[in-house]
Amino acid sequence: MEHTVTEVYRPLILVAEDDDSNFKLINAVIGKKCDILWAKNGEDAVQLFRENKDKAAAILMDIKMPIMTGLEATEIIRQEDKDIPIIMQTAYAFSSDRDNAINAGASEMLVKPITLSMLRDCLSSFLPELKWS
Repeated sequence: MEHTVTEVYRPLILVAEDDDSNFKLINAVIGKKCDILWAKNGEDAVQLFRENKDKAAAILMDIKMPIMTGLEATEIIRQEDKDIPIIMQTAYAFSSDRDNAINAGASEMLVKPITLSMLRDCLSSFLPELKWS
């Protein structure tokens, strides 16, 4: 009798976040089901995206980061890939922030503090094969 091993879907998520505690929270929420690459600023995010564009399934992008902002990094990545889901995160909840994120090429914007269910629901909407249970 043959046993087939069902391959578990583990998407590669690029997380651009300059704050260690915010990254640890994201890692705790999605790290069991996703492979994660961590960029600590927008410039690193662009570089990691270019190195992993064939494997990356989605990007979680903080808006406010040093060296290059998340908005700037998103614009660059969008020029190279029109389809990858880019989920922006911000501590600012003004409608202009959402407009700026969408105009830069974000697929969605989440306002911090980000909850476990908010992040999982958002990722699942872009990656329906991702199962949390």
